[in-house]
Amino acid sequence: DDGLSPRNASYEIDARLDPDSRRITGRETLRWRNISRQAATELRFHLYWNAFRDADSTWMREHRLAGFPDFPGPRSWGGIDVASIRLRPAPLDAPDGAVGELDLTAGIEFVAPDDDNADDRTVMTVPLPQPVAPNETVILEIEWTATVPRAFRRTGYVGNFFFMGHWFPKIGVLEDGGWNAHQFHRISEFYADFGVYDLRLTVPTGWVVGASGRQMGTDTNGDGTVTHRFRAEDVHDAAWTASPDFIELQQRFVHPTLPPVDMRLLLLPDHRDQADRHFAATAAALKHYGEWFGPYPYGYITVVDTAFRSETDGMEYPTLVTAGTRLIAPPDGGAPEAVILHEVAHQWWYGMVASNEVEHGWMDEGFTTFAEARAHEASGLPQFRSLQLLGGFVPFVLGDFPMTRADEGNGLARYRMKPKAEAQTTPTFRYWPTTAASITYFKTALWLHTLERYLGWSTMQRILSTYFERWKFRHPVPHDFFTVSSDVSGQDLTWFFDEVYRTSNVFDYRIQHLTSERRGDHYHTTVVAERLGEAVFPVDVMTTFVDGEQRTERWGGRERRILFEYTRDARARHAQVDPERVLLLDLNVTNNSRTLEPRARRASLKWALAWMVRLQDLMLTYGFFV
Repeated sequence: DDGLSPRNASYEIDARLDPDSRRITGRETLRWRNISRQAATELRFHLYWNAFRDADSTWMREHRLAGFPDFPGPRSWGGIDVASIRLRPAPLDAPDGAVGELDLTAGIEFVAPDDDNADDRTVMTVPLPQPVAPNETVILEIEWTATVPRAFRRTGYVGNFFFMGHWFPKIGVLEDGGWNAHQFHRISEFYADFGVYDLRLTVPTGWVVGASGRQMGTDTNGDGTVTHRFRAEDVHDAAWTASPDFIELQQRFVHPTLPPVDMRLLLLPDHRDQADRHFAATAAALKHYGEWFGPYPYGYITVVDTAFRSETDGMEYPTLVTAGTRLIAPPDGGAPEAVILHEVAHQWWYGMVASNEVEHGWMDEGFTTFAEARAHEASGLPQFRSLQLLGGFVPFVLGDFPMTRADEGNGLARYRMKPKAEAQTTPTFRYWPTTAASITYFKTALWLHTLERYLGWSTMQRILSTYFERWKFRHPVPHDFFTVSSDVSGQDLTWFFDEVYRTSNVFDYRIQHLTSERRGDHYHTTVVAERLGEAVFPVDVMTTFVDGEQRTERWGGRERRILFEYTRDARARHAQVDPERVLLLDLNVTNNSRTLEPRARRASLKWALAWMVRLQDLMLTYGFFV
């Protein structure tokens, strides 16, 4: 089919949800074309919900390694069971049940290519009676049932709220080197080929359904159910949600140079007064990412407000995202705006530029974190430190502590927690379960922002838009981004990626020594800058004198120490490494400067005022409850 993508893995799925038994009965027709350069002798499928089948899956084992408990009871578990898988013969338009249809069900096996866990059933393999040659297409008919788990890790049910992510048997990616179909791991996400998804989703009458794709209509059945039809083109996944409680709202995004987008919001009644905030954040994301990276091409997007404590908030799927807010949402605390800005950014750095999240999660999550922080700043939305009290129900905003993109937006504090945990060359699914966020999200956002400050936003924007244009609807690997960066900037940036990607080294520069002594009619000033970390980055060293003059020296940063000396009429006041704070990965900025003027009084006043404000906020909160 003609389209924006190869469209080599297309699905027609007919699924019926029974909320009482929390069962999905499904049938799918998969049209799969081999776009690799090798013949396929077997097919491999992901059965993601089998990660929640019992406590012995690889996902649950890693969950315990991270310090979390199992599900609380048997009604929490879920899973997928394939009843049959049949290979339909050529021609491709042969009807169901045509003569020559081959039943492959007996050949089903479960494999664990990552850890040999015999109890893991998240990857299914099916041998083929004859190889599928390159560029050859096969059609498979798959019948299956699924048990919806208690809402957990972004899928499942809570009461009459159902969210279905990665809910159907899904084929892996056949690359030139073989099948890329990893088991479902706790800290990795997903990887799939592009196609067209036609969905027929049957739910009880009166329930509202949202799904990836554009809604094509509904069919009323004679048994108290309604079938909702959706179609999504040039996507590599499809998710859906259903509840009788959703309030459906719609607005249209219009921009002078970008294509219009129909925004559909499924909002829960408790958050009805936050509708405008959800739409404004979605529109801001479409505007900024469209202007910076490239236009959003689908013409529609659905934003889902998720049930409290469902753990389904803050997740991305093609043309559908889940938001995140609270009953009492502060106007300046970041939610739901920050969540929506993040998840909509995934439509670019996951949805269209479809890197392998299982192996290179930073290419999605890190780029998205960077984009979110920049859009939050550009949109003018306030951002303050916000805490959640009483189990996350009541927000508490520290309004005297505005956050900036350089620190809070990039997650600097989170990166500092485990800065040497992994080199980004390590496949993401092999990260230790508790280290992924520091490296995947925040280290990447910090080095992208550092690169922006080093090259300038104009160059960085051209790098990102060129990368998007060159690799949308394809599967780039790290080298592809590095190549674009050097091509567009006109500089060989290998040295930079060697430091931030290929090692776990950290950056830390400081002023080790500063003196300014009178010698006759002049002052002799000595400045020593030191590199404490193993990683290297060129930095400026600026010395400021009491008469206001400043001297700035460029230091390649490779030596352990460098000495600068000045003879001037004025005494030095202070010296600073990286005064413009280009290197946002520097772990300890408090040692970047040294002064010859006593500052204890000013420092004590600053901290005293900060703690007084905190005490005042605490007393006001206490007074509210008594």
